[in-house]
Formats: sequence, C-alpha cells, structure tokens
Amino acid sequence: MSGIDSVGGIDRVMALRAQILERNQALSRAGQSVAAPQSGGISGATQAPSFSQSMETALSRVNDTQQKASALSEAYERGETVDIAKVMLARQEASVGFEATLQVRNKILSAYKDIMSMPV
Repeated sequence: MSGIDSVGGIDRVMALRAQILERNQALSRAGQSVAAPQSGGISGATQAPSFSQSMETALSRVNDTQQKASALSEAYERGETVDIAKVMLARQEASVGFEATLQVRNKILSAYKDIMSMPV
C-alpha cells in the first residue's frame, strides 16, 4: 500500500515541479521583455509606462472584455449559432476582470486615505 502511495506522491511532486518550472520560465521571459528596453544602448529612449498609462491599458482591456461578453450574450439571445460555453466563459472572464479592477481601486483608495491621514 505504501508503494502505491509513494508512486502517486512522486507523480504529484513531479507535476508540481513541472508547474513551478513553467512559471519560472514565464516569469523570466516577462522579466527579460521588461528589462530589455531599459538595457538598450540609448539611455532614456525607451521608458517603462507610467502608472496612469498602465491603469488606462488595464481598464481598456477590462472594458473590451466586457463588451465582447455583452456582444456574445446578445448574439446568443437573438438565436444566432453561438456556443453557450463560449458565452459563459466570456461572461466569467469579464466578471473576473471587473472584480480585479474593483479590488485594485479599493486598494488605491485605501492607500490614499492612509497617506492623507499621515501627520505632516
């Protein structure tokens, strides 16, 4: 019995190891793509986007996702041949994006309140 459990345990450990390696590779690729423009020969030519630009981009992506979900829902309601799974997935993606945006907004407001309540 313990031989079977140890084999199953090894499989789980190997699966976790594979996931960790994949995430590390993805993070290193993301780090290289962010660091590459800054390490160029021309100093100051390419800068990282500002916070407001990043927020605008994120909000526009959330908006696009919501519009896509709305369009798919309307097409399904009109009786067009749209897969219900695709509609539900789009609606779920829009919902998750909106909730994440809402949480970011809440954290920003909380940080603003904390900063404003600091003694000068």
